[in-house]
Amino acid sequence: MRNAAIAVWAVALCGSGCGYHVAGKSDIMPLTIHTIAIAPFVNKTIQYKLAQRLPADITREFIERTHYKIVTDPKTADAVLDGGVMNFVSYPIVADQSSGRATVVQCSAYLRVVLTERATGKVLFSRPSFEVRERYEISVDPQAYFDESGAGIERLGKDVARDVVTSILEKF
Repeated sequence: MRNAAIAVWAVALCGSGCGYHVAGKSDIMPLTIHTIAIAPFVNKTIQYKLAQRLPADITREFIERTHYKIVTDPKTADAVLDGGVMNFVSYPIVADQSSGRATVVQCSAYLRVVLTERATGKVLFSRPSFEVRERYEISVDPQAYFDESGAGIERLGKDVARDVVTSILEKF
């Protein structure tokens, strides 16, 4: 009986220091950060939809996953998130054998994301070349054609928001 108690105690002691934690739950941000302003993203591309939707998607992700309050005025925030879509490319990756028309397109966006503590100017997180990708299909039948690019950009925006917030929280 005594050996079993010692074994249970040893396992509990070893397991408590493993460093395991649930993603998004570590608090690497300074304790002085309570509010975050998310500025409109700069767009250096001809693809306007992604830059327009990113601040709203990132705001939604912060609200759903963190305790930080999101404010609109950077002057009242403890931290400011700035970003930009620096490049956007899309190209066919699969073609229909019979017609030669593209059936799958991949789009890649190259972003810049910086989170700065407003009071000190200290950069809390920086990703100067953040690459994200999304694929979408194109119908080869002109009668059934539906432009999937908008839905692809929507999925891309949600993926970016999730990745940005996770990266900030976990300091990846």
